[in-house]
Amino acid sequence: MRRQILTITFLFFTFINFAQNTISGTVIDGKGNAIEGANIYLEGTYDGASSDQNGKFSFETSETGTQNLIVSMISYDTYMQAGDVSYFKDLKIELLEAINQLTGVTLTAGSFQAGDNSKVSVLKPLDIVTTAGAAGDFVGALQTLPGTSTVSEDGRLFVRGGQAGETQVFIDGLRVFQPFNATANNIPTRGRFSPFLFKGITFSTGGYSAEYGQALSSVLLLNTTDEPDQEKTDISVLSVGAGLGRTEIWDNQSLSVNVQYINLAPYQWLIPNEQGARWNKPYESFSGEAVYRNKTDKGMFKLYTGFNQAKLDLDQEDINFDDFVNFGLKNSNLYANTSYKHFFDKEWTMTAGASISSDRNDIKFDVNDIETNETAGHLKLKVKKNFNNRFQLNFGIEHFITDYKDTFVSPDGLSFDTGFDDTLSAAFAEADIFFSNKFAMKLGVRGEYSSFLKDSNIAPRISLAYKSSDKGQFSLAYGDFYQNPLAESLKFDRSLDFEKTSHYILNYQYLSDGKTFRAEAYYKDYDELVKFDTEMPQFNSLFNNLGSGYAAGIDFFWRDNKSIKNLDYWASYSYLNTERNFRNFSERATPNFAPEHSLSLVTKYWVNDWRSQIGVSYNYGSGRPYNNPNTPEFLAEKTKSFNSLNVNWAYLISQQKILFFSVSNVTGFKNVNGYQYANTPNMDGVFDRRAIRPTADAFFVVGFFWTISDDKSSNQLDNL
Repeated sequence: MRRQILTITFLFFTFINFAQNTISGTVIDGKGNAIEGANIYLEGTYDGASSDQNGKFSFETSETGTQNLIVSMISYDTYMQAGDVSYFKDLKIELLEAINQLTGVTLTAGSFQAGDNSKVSVLKPLDIVTTAGAAGDFVGALQTLPGTSTVSEDGRLFVRGGQAGETQVFIDGLRVFQPFNATANNIPTRGRFSPFLFKGITFSTGGYSAEYGQALSSVLLLNTTDEPDQEKTDISVLSVGAGLGRTEIWDNQSLSVNVQYINLAPYQWLIPNEQGARWNKPYESFSGEAVYRNKTDKGMFKLYTGFNQAKLDLDQEDINFDDFVNFGLKNSNLYANTSYKHFFDKEWTMTAGASISSDRNDIKFDVNDIETNETAGHLKLKVKKNFNNRFQLNFGIEHFITDYKDTFVSPDGLSFDTGFDDTLSAAFAEADIFFSNKFAMKLGVRGEYSSFLKDSNIAPRISLAYKSSDKGQFSLAYGDFYQNPLAESLKFDRSLDFEKTSHYILNYQYLSDGKTFRAEAYYKDYDELVKFDTEMPQFNSLFNNLGSGYAAGIDFFWRDNKSIKNLDYWASYSYLNTERNFRNFSERATPNFAPEHSLSLVTKYWVNDWRSQIGVSYNYGSGRPYNNPNTPEFLAEKTKSFNSLNVNWAYLISQQKILFFSVSNVTGFKNVNGYQYANTPNMDGVFDRRAIRPTADAFFVVGFFWTISDDKSSNQLDNL
């Protein structure tokens, strides 16, 4: 009996001992500060407690063996520790701050976002088409951002001392090989695409993602709309053409189609004061675009296609000819891309896509005929994994195919063919790492191999961002970037290598309610640029990769749409210091497409009483270098400054009918783009010259826009 009593007593005290297991510790943050109010408990039980003002906690449990200890607190990542209950004593638990995608740090160095849902937007899709002077061209609107230079006789994007061919364009992540309309020399071009088909734009002025390559200066990323909000028809009648758009929606599918006809003959008839050109057949084009979308439970399929047929014929003044020189052009362009994004379980995402383009030019220059054909394709596979809200990984492969040919035929029937075929394969990997809501890093690498160049490259990329306050942050970026030489050189020489540049960027951005301020300093180091020993690349030129150069500067951007009711405005300024020794340069010098100072002011004001939106913009560029053969210095003289004051007016006749009027360079500034010098001196030993000026000092458009939709309220103000 006594033995039984002792056994029962032993078991009782053992049970009491188990029942009184105490779990204790302290909860702190990453800086060692105590966290009050954290919830600490054993998973699957009611045993737990909250931390006090000193971060301390203590509670008893009857659980035994291995258990999961959970610690949770708003604004912090949940903490979990597995182990034997007996070891959960005097714990020191550090909670990591939860990453907030809305208010946390974001990587912004070298990148401008234009999208309604982007927290770092400096432009909206509406801005692309309502900016005075842009005439509905997304490139014209982007030229009001810092880092770009206005080269009015060209019309393409020139970014931070880079020539136009150093910027590449992508639609839904897939390369567009001919993003601009074909045109004549010294006649500005336009982008091929209608802004209203795109939900957002990312314009990287440098330091862009490792996902993209073959661009020494920048990339422009266009993303088509995922889901239209309603069915509608858009009709436009312009002084220079007409357009028709239609969107259909059924189930989870939709189709948007847009066609446009442009003919500048009415404008040439009204404004016949061309400078240095006589139009035989003014520019005429017929173009169209379509986007088909099919959304599934776990995926999105898109098919985009666009075509353009254009022609023109004019006689241009040339100082080396007694009479004007004829130039005729017929361009045919077709582009298509398809992409599919699938969302797998456990935060895996796969995107696969392909694009193909065909571009043909039939050119008549004086008495010579030139025919160019370029067929190109892009295949891409990308995988994204969100391991958690602190670590995201992107990696993928892609393949580019280019087949370029041109044929030169002289009046006597002599024919000369040039061209090249290239396949470029690439792989990339990039990680986004968020250490906290204040500090993040993007780390990537890209590798490429060109079958034509028989060369490969490895390009590291890194970006850092630190949030210095609730509204301000600093970003730092570095990267190496490679690009194949331009077709004008590759078609004559097979021994060239990749051109290279390295980017260094320091950025500060401040975002407040309706206000944005950005300041960005940069340095670009160019190496292995292509050089040749003739005026232009030709069959007997000697080519090499011995060119080099640099570009350094600082950009400022300010936007405010809150301080004054109904007024939205922004201002940008860029300072550029750049020199290069490339192409046929005899020494290092500033190229003629790089003004030292650029300034843009843009305002938009809504007048309720007039039911109107009035826009005004002003663009300034300091004088650009040109070479005067009458002096010993190379590219030492500069043109006068570029100035353009532009206005537009959109008047709502009714909710869905708009009358639109736009004038560029309304004051008629006599801008000079450069000078052409005679090939030989005159009798006095002086090289004569003529000024290269726009064919007209001003351009205007009048249009009527009508939207037909179920809601009776949508209109095309977003597209003007």
